[in-house]
Amino acid sequence: MTDDRLFPADPSTRDVARRLYEITKSAPILSPHGHVDARILASNEPFTDPAALLVTPDHYVTRLLHAHGVPLERLRSPAPAREIWREFASRWHLFAGTPVRYWLADELADVFGIDETPSADTSDSIYDSLAESLASPEFRPRALFDRFGIRVLATTDDPADDLAAHRALRDDTTFTGRVIPTLRADRYMDPSTPSWIQALDQLSAVAGFDCGSYHGLLDALRARRLFFLDAGATSTDSGVADAGSEPLEPGDAERIHAAGLAGTVTAADAIAYRRNMIYRFAEMSTEDGLVMQLHPGVIRNHHLPDVASFTRPLQPLLRDFGTHPNLHLVLFTVDETAFSREIGPLAGFYPSVYAGAPWWFLDSPGGIARYRAAITDSAGFAKTSGFIDDTRAFCSIPARHDVSRRADAAFLAGLVTSHQLDEDEAATIAAELVDDIPKNTFKLDPLVE
Repeated sequence: MTDDRLFPADPSTRDVARRLYEITKSAPILSPHGHVDARILASNEPFTDPAALLVTPDHYVTRLLHAHGVPLERLRSPAPAREIWREFASRWHLFAGTPVRYWLADELADVFGIDETPSADTSDSIYDSLAESLASPEFRPRALFDRFGIRVLATTDDPADDLAAHRALRDDTTFTGRVIPTLRADRYMDPSTPSWIQALDQLSAVAGFDCGSYHGLLDALRARRLFFLDAGATSTDSGVADAGSEPLEPGDAERIHAAGLAGTVTAADAIAYRRNMIYRFAEMSTEDGLVMQLHPGVIRNHHLPDVASFTRPLQPLLRDFGTHPNLHLVLFTVDETAFSREIGPLAGFYPSVYAGAPWWFLDSPGGIARYRAAITDSAGFAKTSGFIDDTRAFCSIPARHDVSRRADAAFLAGLVTSHQLDEDEAATIAAELVDDIPKNTFKLDPLVE
């Protein structure tokens, strides 16, 4: 892994990128959106095996293996861990040129000191070396958390979660980092889904409000937002089919809610209900200050993005709350054409809107460069989110953040050598991209003082 990886080929621009990267390479990691299970750090038990740590939880890895004909059941328990690892290692060449290859190579080399290239021939020896490392205290979750330099790690959690692991970590004086929950209420937004009624029952049981009515559901969600705030949360997260945000009259919402309970809700009413809930979440954010993350357009269980639209769908929400001082709305997309077409211009006008980082197969060196070029013209740097690693693969966190820091150094270096910025200002921006900007966007200041 060369020290100049991801830097421009032009020598003068590369020299500037090197200097800018030096400013950020050892900066603490702020990870305000991710999917690592807090219980891993609360229990601090050794990781079970290399496959469960590096392959199974990483949908970037399993997706590409599946694309080459490996059935998903061969990459999951109860398949033997060593066999899962062999499936992966024997297909290492398939990851060439992808950011996944970069992350994995970085993890193997920098985290575990592996100097062999994965292959069918080296699979077992690498597995054995990794397993030996994982058995040592230096590779337990908290030791790695400290080694990675993570200051804040956000998880993603259902409103009905008791957050016991988060509270245990917060109250443990031997744990110096912060692991904070993020409220993800997607399964309460669509009354046409088969699990909606069960979700309402679970929420009723923990919130103390009867979710058999629309009004009761809103009361329960407000209560759980406060519960999450008390546990350190600074944001919510919503992944929905589209960014529609048209509010319903309370009577209409109650009617649709009742139809959902009766199993008679129409598709059109279910969509209207979900769009109303997005509006209500923005309204709640103006009340309690939780940052609202929104990523529409991912077609779940099909693994394809949809064409994203934000301007018209968000017009009701932004009309009513776009200038509210409590609202921070971070917009993510898997349709990168939306960066310059919609997200950049919205972030460049509305005080509440921030351009979320490239995410879900766009968080690559090329994707990050295109994002910076598309967003900066309209919104600058300060109306962005900081890097979002969005990962379940714990050991990939430092590698993913390193990609972002190198890619941003390369982009800023291009602005310096083309005389759009002087190097001192570029250095300031580089530092802000990993510190002040994510702290401001996600309201992290109280957690990192």
